[in-house]
Amino acid sequence: MDVDLMIRVFPFFAEAAWTTVQISVLALVLGLAMGACGAAARLSRVAVIRFVGAAYVSLFRGTPCLIQLFVLYFGGPQIGIELDPFAAGVIGLGINIGAYMTESIRGAILAVDRGQTEAARSLGIGRGQTMVRVILPQAARLMIRPLGVNTIALIKGSALVSAISLVELTYTAQRYIGSTYKPFEMFAIAALFYMVVIWVALQAIGWLDRRFAIDGGR
Repeated sequence: MDVDLMIRVFPFFAEAAWTTVQISVLALVLGLAMGACGAAARLSRVAVIRFVGAAYVSLFRGTPCLIQLFVLYFGGPQIGIELDPFAAGVIGLGINIGAYMTESIRGAILAVDRGQTEAARSLGIGRGQTMVRVILPQAARLMIRPLGVNTIALIKGSALVSAISLVELTYTAQRYIGSTYKPFEMFAIAALFYMVVIWVALQAIGWLDRRFAIDGGR
């Protein structure tokens, strides 16, 4: 193992790791927004809106994320959508993970005891207020772990954006392999940075899980 080489390229991988963090965080925010809208559509009383929500989930869970990125980045210009690699990566990953977030949020809402809704409605609380003040606070705790799993999957999936030339961890490893012919060392550094990023994400998810568990027990 060429340790000296690994030390020399370490700063460049650290810079690439920051790009991985940025694209993961922005895609997560977009994914949560898409997931909330998707879940609302899936739970709608209007059949057409439910169909749109179901079609979104089926399309983006039923096709590879890499193909979705290619369609967006390489196919977009043909229909007037020109995006740089970073924007295409954020939008592509965000929309893809949003389909998974949709089902996680929908599942958590449906897991809340139906009696809670009936009790709130019997007290004269409107449908919207029942959802906001009664159902969502209870569903939020149930969402944390599945959303956390989706978040970890998103971070790992961010490596796919290397295929559209975004200079993040995986792309940086591939670039240095081309000039050093040291694939073991380069991928080992990339793996180390991914582990650190995912460890931090797991700590945040664990903190949220404990926080909501404590609040729920009060």
